[in-house]
Amino acid sequence: MEDEKVEKIIEEYDKYARQNGFSLNSNKKVVEGIVKGLLKNEEKYGARYCPCRRVSGYLEKDKAKICPCSWHRKEIVKYGHCLCCLFVKN
Repeated sequence: MEDEKVEKIIEEYDKYARQNGFSLNSNKKVVEGIVKGLLKNEEKYGARYCPCRRVSGYLEKDKAKICPCSWHRKEIVKYGHCLCCLFVKN
């Protein structure tokens, strides 16, 4: 069941990336690990916080850390990938 959930989320993020002019990381193991981290954060905190961000416990402050985080586009332009490497430049 968890594998099906992971695959569904990967499909959602792949669609999001393609619609926004970038791609998912081509390394499937990296993508699966990130998605599993998102699911753990969702279970623990109630939202899919990026595993590369530190959750402070302040809901308003932490909203920006929900994947896709508010910084991912800038990071893709600047570094070629977002901080956690889920999304990469085409």
